Amino acid sequence: MGEGSIWGYRALYAAIAVVLLFLKLLPIGGMTGGWPGPDILLCLTLAWTMRRPDYLPASLVAGVLLLEDLILMRPPGLWAALVVGASEFIRARVALTRELTFVAEWLLVSGIMMVLFVVNRVVFAVAFLPQPGFGFSIVGVLWSVGFYPIVVGLSRIVLDLRKPAMGEVDAYGRRL
Repeated sequence: MGEGSIWGYRALYAAIAVVLLFLKLLPIGGMTGGWPGPDILLCLTLAWTMRRPDYLPASLVAGVLLLEDLILMRPPGLWAALVVGASEFIRARVALTRELTFVAEWLLVSGIMMVLFVVNRVVFAVAFLPQPGFGFSIVGVLWSVGFYPIVVGLSRIVLDLRKPAMGEVDAYGRRL
């Protein structure tokens, strides 16, 4: 993997994020009270950080999610900071997560998503901000947890994004 492919994956992540944000803004299914969908950008961010943390620097994740916060009129920076913290938690444990089976990885990511959900709700409650109902929110988290394997599978099959093997080095001889 050369330096060019790293920048290609970074650009691809940003492009996918823009497309997902555009799709969130479309007036599709205008009925109120519908079911929440999965947070595909969260799944994508955690999956790519789990597989290739060098492809997603914290600044890129922060910028993309801050843009999402601003456009979706959420409290600016809250969700971005939480997701950056989660991705840095994964990045700090990349040597341990490399050897996880997919089921263990899925459980880890599910736990991280649940922690993000709880912390986000607690901050909203402390700040007395209006928030969606608990049941509505938990369904969104469960959809995200269920959608994670699909994002991982598509990333692996379509984009050939995989975990580096033990001892694998990049074009400069650095261990991955």
